[in-house]
Amino acid sequence: MAKKVAAKKVSKSKVKTKVKEEKKIFVLDTSVILYDHNAIKNFQEHDVAIPITVLEELDNFKKGNDTLNFEARAFIRFLDKLSGEYTLSEWININGPTRGRFKVIMHEKSNIDAQVIFGERKPDHRILNAALAMKQQHPDRKVIMVTKDVNLRLKAKSLDLHAEDYETGKVKNLDLLHTGHRVIEKVKASVIDEIYAKGFVSYDFVLKQKPYANQYFVLKNDKNSVLCFYNSQNESLERVNKVSAYGIKPRNAEQSFAMHAVLNSNISLVTIQGVAGTGKTLLALASAMEQKSNYRQIYLARPIIPLNNRDIGFLPGDIKSKINPYMEPLWDNLKLVQNQWKESDKEYQKITDMVNQEKLMVTPLAYIRGRSLSNILFIVDEAQNLTPLEVKTIITRAGEGTKIVFTGDIFQIDTPYLDSQSNGLSYLIDKLRDNPLYAHITLEKGERSELANLANMLL
Repeated sequence: MAKKVAAKKVSKSKVKTKVKEEKKIFVLDTSVILYDHNAIKNFQEHDVAIPITVLEELDNFKKGNDTLNFEARAFIRFLDKLSGEYTLSEWININGPTRGRFKVIMHEKSNIDAQVIFGERKPDHRILNAALAMKQQHPDRKVIMVTKDVNLRLKAKSLDLHAEDYETGKVKNLDLLHTGHRVIEKVKASVIDEIYAKGFVSYDFVLKQKPYANQYFVLKNDKNSVLCFYNSQNESLERVNKVSAYGIKPRNAEQSFAMHAVLNSNISLVTIQGVAGTGKTLLALASAMEQKSNYRQIYLARPIIPLNNRDIGFLPGDIKSKINPYMEPLWDNLKLVQNQWKESDKEYQKITDMVNQEKLMVTPLAYIRGRSLSNILFIVDEAQNLTPLEVKTIITRAGEGTKIVFTGDIFQIDTPYLDSQSNGLSYLIDKLRDNPLYAHITLEKGERSELANLANMLL
């Protein structure tokens, strides 16, 4: 009997040793911290380390008003609080003894020197050397490089170093991403007739399962069809009428749905996703202007993404002259709405007056930070270039009576550390798809021109 007890003790000891050996060490680079300053908290029981070079790079980002600057400052403050009386060169607990630990890697020397192999002294190669040194110091543990930089991941793998993208906030399967609308074939004629007659019908007359809140449908049979959306408050499919907004008429079912979502006062948050030429920004702007009397101001904003990642400071002129080139696409949409009328018409002049009186403001997204967003209709264009945290920051600033519309194309990313799965627009669509305050529409059919459609399909 005593032998059996001893055997059990040995078995438990082996299990504990195995669990200890399975704990990994994740080495984070600067791009991960700038993407999410809370990143080191998201690795559960595993240990996390950052090379000293990362702290040096963060020092270059601590000044400024962009999101990257706020992320850098927030992480530096977090480290200062975390360290307390400890030195960061030693392992310290992140969230208690049952969670992982954290340290700063001071040594960047190992048997493999990335700077020699790649023939250049640069921060990325020093970060690689720090990860390689960690791997050499802990041969019994799996060391993984975590970076949003695709090229850095490839370099790490070429040095036989495990490398991964930072997965927190990333949409796992884009094929399952909510489109916001469905086409239902072979619907009974009597159901479609009832929707036309009464304006609504119980959803279970058409669907076996309850749809998402504010999901849109095209109901069809051989002879007729109707557009509708699911109102989760009374659990019915309600008819969507094709209406125009400030002279802009929807050209297809998806555009009708997008316009309905922006005009619906019961919906406070809208996302419109689609490739170039599908009318995302134009529909959002026209629908917003149709409701101008309901809001104190209309903001039309977009993030500034300099070409080739060069700072806008290299552009000539004052700050307005520097920013204007990035705002031109927004002005183009506004002019498209305005040019439906002659300059002598009242409607034309009203738009000019709205701009002059700042009732309608076209502005860089960075200039919105710190402003009150109460009773505002806020359109954020090119939202695919925002991180999930940036999107969250914008939404949490919404006060009473504010509506926010995000537009963008999740497959056209202009920032180096985002992709179609990790950008803020994809994250938002995935997380909020069944919330009664939220509606989403994916626009699939281009309406700009046949030539633009050809480019989207074949090039």
